[in-house]
Amino acid sequence: MFHKEGAKIILISLLVTIAVVVLSDRFIESYWLLKFIQVFAFIFLVLILQFFRNPKRMVQVSDHNIIAPVDGKVVVIEEVYEPEYFKEKRLQVSIFMSPINVHVTRYPVNGLVKFSKYHPGKYLVAWHPKASEENERTTVVVENVLFGEILYRQIAGALARRIVNYAKEGMQVVQGTDAGFIKFGSRVDLFLPLGTEVNVQLNQKAIGGKTIIATKA
Repeated sequence: MFHKEGAKIILISLLVTIAVVVLSDRFIESYWLLKFIQVFAFIFLVLILQFFRNPKRMVQVSDHNIIAPVDGKVVVIEEVYEPEYFKEKRLQVSIFMSPINVHVTRYPVNGLVKFSKYHPGKYLVAWHPKASEENERTTVVVENVLFGEILYRQIAGALARRIVNYAKEGMQVVQGTDAGFIKFGSRVDLFLPLGTEVNVQLNQKAIGGKTIIATKA
C-alpha cells in the first residue's frame, strides 16, 4: 500500500522507467551498458516505491500512552526551552528518519488540535542543532485529556522539499491516524511536559504508531 502523497511521483517515476528501458533497448548496442542503464532505472523505481509505502498498522489507542509519530531512530532525549508555543522548558524526544524509513506522520495522542503552523526555511541536515529552528517545518499542538498539551514538529531535512500537514486547529484527532507526510528525509520532535515518564532510549529504533514513547497512569 502506498501513501496518497506519492501518487504523482510514483506515476512519473513509472513512466520514466518504462521510457528508459524501451529507449535504451532501441538505441544502445552495448549489452553491458544496456543492462546497467535498465537495472539502474529499475532500482530507481523500487526506491521511490519503498519511500512512499504506507503499511497498515493496528494501533492500540490509549490516552495513557504517547506513541511514536514516525519510524526512525531516537536521537534526542533532553530538557530544552521551547520558544514558539510553550515558551518554557519541555522534555524533547526527537526521531530521525533516514530515506529508507516509512515517512508517514501519525498523531501521537488523541485530542484537540490547539495550534498548527507552517514555517518556510532552510534545508540543513535533519540532525543539525539549528534544524528545528531554521529548517522548513510545521508545529502542531494537540491537547490530550491526561498529558495536556503535546507539541510535535515535522522538520524537513537536506533532501526533503515538502512537508504535508493535515492537522487543522479545532480538529479532534485520533491517536495513530495519518497526520501528514515528509518527502525524502526528515525528523520529528516531540515536546512533552517535564516529568513525563519516557519509555525509550537514545539510538532505539522507533516504529510509528507502535512504539510507546511515554506513559501516564
